[in-house]
Amino acid sequence: MCTAAVYKTKDFYFGRTLDYDYSYGEEVTVMPRNYPILFRGTGYWDRHYAVVGMTHIAQDYPLFYDGVNEKGLAMAGLNFVGNASYRAPVPGMDNIAVFELIPWILGSCASVKECKKRLERVNLTDVPFDASLPAAQLHWLIADKEETITLEAMADGVHIYDNPVGVLSNNPPFPDQMFQLNNYMHLSVKPPQNLFAKGLSLDVYSRGMGALGLPGDLSSQSRFVRAAFVRMNSVSGDSEEESVGQFFHILGSVEQTNGCCELGDGQCEKTIYTSCCNTQQGIYYYTTYGNRQITGVDMHRENLEGSRLCHYPLIGREQIRMQN
Repeated sequence: MCTAAVYKTKDFYFGRTLDYDYSYGEEVTVMPRNYPILFRGTGYWDRHYAVVGMTHIAQDYPLFYDGVNEKGLAMAGLNFVGNASYRAPVPGMDNIAVFELIPWILGSCASVKECKKRLERVNLTDVPFDASLPAAQLHWLIADKEETITLEAMADGVHIYDNPVGVLSNNPPFPDQMFQLNNYMHLSVKPPQNLFAKGLSLDVYSRGMGALGLPGDLSSQSRFVRAAFVRMNSVSGDSEEESVGQFFHILGSVEQTNGCCELGDGQCEKTIYTSCCNTQQGIYYYTTYGNRQITGVDMHRENLEGSRLCHYPLIGREQIRMQN
């Protein structure tokens, strides 16, 4: 399972956790403007916006988990098992396979506004990448510095929702995730008042009691509520170090510890990586389960007029700095 979020200080930040039981060999990848990319239903593109993001590269094709393009538009796909629904190709529509959607959007759209227009003619298909990689069941968080939306393809069609909390997890569908926030409107970052009963003396015996009832379990709905509360009440300085550090703290509130979510056969879900993109500077930061040190890849340090993928395997071993 996963959680994605946005955060704005002086610059705009976008990122996610990837929670799963095993890795596909993810790499931070820069897709330059002239990398030729094939879309099964619409043909080749030999030029597009440059993109940096997390991918699994198969047959020299970047299967994007998330990314940001050179214009500052960001997008992440999150598991949406049991609710996602795709269709066979339809004549006259932009038939885009699920694995093609992130490069199709980020390669051609400079803003959420353009993205919404682009999606008016989209038909998301169930065409697999190959026999070993069937179509994943996903929904998407898409954002720029001006607005954030959620995209879902379900049995009753494609839905685009404004996302005022800047957070997305997995199930249930986004409108249901948002509805659940009604159950937590009493939460506060301030100390609580005694409204339990008149004449009964009750003490605020600890800091943080205004947030009593904030869910702490690992279910996707609870992670949505927790990430929304933390993100929308988060405060930091405007520097890059403070902003990036704060973003990792926000997503740290929903990270999964190995051993706490059993899947059977000795397998457990854990946070394989957490990402944070400065969408305006084109820098992709990440941590991994085994390496808590923040690592960055700057897309503008690569040749964005190139035609070959630049990719960096994730640093998975802990890097500890000794002070004495």
